[in-house]
Amino acid sequence: MTVGVRFIKAAAFYFVAGVLAGLIAGATNQFQYTSLHAHLNLLGWVSLAISGLIYARFPQAGDSTLGTVHFWLHNIGLPIFLAGLAMAANGVDAATALLIGGGIISVLGVLAFAINVWKNVR
Repeated sequence: MTVGVRFIKAAAFYFVAGVLAGLIAGATNQFQYTSLHAHLNLLGWVSLAISGLIYARFPQAGDSTLGTVHFWLHNIGLPIFLAGLAMAANGVDAATALLIGGGIISVLGVLAFAINVWKNVR
């Protein structure tokens, strides 16, 4: 399976999770989870889908080590970050460590993507 396809499949997972999070938050009036819903959709669904389409359209970028590094960093960092958001919405003190750690890992993944695009998309 190509990196582009892996990104698109992961994006589909986040799309379902984001829509369900929004539905549940709205149905239960638990709007403290709005940030979680937004990040599931934007950093999960939208960012991963666009990345996957770029990698599918530009196979040189998708087949690169940077593409694989981007995939793993994004898909390790984002769930950690999302767990931190959920914990922060519930007032858990340990949320900050997860937000910072997951955020840094995710940013590194996005940097790998940007470098990959600059280097391999022509």
